[in-house]
Amino acid sequence: MARGDRPHVLVVEDDLAVRDVLRRYLEQEAYDVTVASDGPSGLAAARRVEPDLIVLDVMLPALSGLQICEQLRITDGSSVPIIMLTALGETDDRIVGLSAGADDYVTKPFSVKELTLRVGSVLRRSLAIVDPAVVAPLVVDGDLAINPVSREALRDGAPLRLTTREFHLLHFFLRRPREVFSREDLLQQVWGWEYGDHSTVTVHVKRLRRKVEPEPAEPRRLVTVYGLGYRWDPSPTTPEEEPR
Repeated sequence: MARGDRPHVLVVEDDLAVRDVLRRYLEQEAYDVTVASDGPSGLAAARRVEPDLIVLDVMLPALSGLQICEQLRITDGSSVPIIMLTALGETDDRIVGLSAGADDYVTKPFSVKELTLRVGSVLRRSLAIVDPAVVAPLVVDGDLAINPVSREALRDGAPLRLTTREFHLLHFFLRRPREVFSREDLLQQVWGWEYGDHSTVTVHVKRLRRKVEPEPAEPRRLVTVYGLGYRWDPSPTTPEEEPR
């Protein structure tokens, strides 16, 4: 964590009223909060303070939230969880934001309580301490290896850059080979949502395929089971797991 023992949240929002309300509510929930009012200062703050989570508006002066997200993910290789704030009904903003590397999104106008709950949900997963005595330290599938204790993923021995949500999604599938999960199942079990936009899952699956599939357009690992959902087909060289 960036400061002491409290999670540190960066809020990048150009609307002063929204920014101040978010800061007050998050501080009441015992988060340290840094705020920024435009794109360049938001990107600089993300690099300077290294927050545990970023709440990022899509529409920002000088540098958009999408551009910030892409720079953090692609240029910096950052896996910091990002929640995007998008306009109500702007489906393209949501899809593009998730494709750029956002972990979640909330549409405006939004309930501050809902956003605070989303922040808490994402942070609980990203900052969770895994007991190595309970979870196998290494899950292997062919050229893939993932360690839930150290939060590391490897492909052919090289580090695999995954966002927090991509990491959880990959770990979930690797621990449950050959099981079919609907998008609703994944929203509940990986995202921790009782309801939500199924396109969130679709975009994350596409992003994960680009990182773990030799041919993402013709997936052989994370496959679509038409009409049902998704299934992980393990590599033929992967040893069978003990029953869980």
